Amino acid sequence: MNNLSLVLVCLGVALLMLLAYAATRPDEFRVERRVRIAAPAEQVWPLVAELRAFNRWNPYERKDPLIKSAYSGAASGVGSRYDWDSREVGSGSLEIVGQQPGRAVQLKLDFVKPFEAHNQAEFALQPTPDGATEVRWTMHGPANFIGKLMGVFINMDKMVGRDFEAGLQNLQQLAEVKA
Repeated sequence: MNNLSLVLVCLGVALLMLLAYAATRPDEFRVERRVRIAAPAEQVWPLVAELRAFNRWNPYERKDPLIKSAYSGAASGVGSRYDWDSREVGSGSLEIVGQQPGRAVQLKLDFVKPFEAHNQAEFALQPTPDGATEVRWTMHGPANFIGKLMGVFINMDKMVGRDFEAGLQNLQQLAEVKA
């Protein structure tokens, strides 16, 4: 066996090991961040429960001033929908699919570009004894094989988590100014 053949065999074995490792990764992913806001839940609620208000602090909307967006369905609440198309943050839609007024909003998040993905997101509000509100932003969904393989090299929690942290800071500033 010459040196080139040995190198190719080693690369093939390494590739198989990488693919096998990726296959063992979890079938779902979850990203979650929290922030404590010095404002009552009644003041924070409208900023998470209505998509136009959400886009006042949405970190992805702020990444691209040329984003093309459209609202459809109900003006607020279940059935309210937001579609976007952007060179910076891709294309997709966000739709409110559930709501517990004053406490939580569940959303269906569908990405078209840069890759297709179908996830769920939620904003949950928890009043604290001192009159503040803890806000939790979560996103979860299936991890197909390509997602698992990418996850070997890219930490989804850190990548998306940074954006969630920035968004929650934007929300905090907006809600606390009103308080």
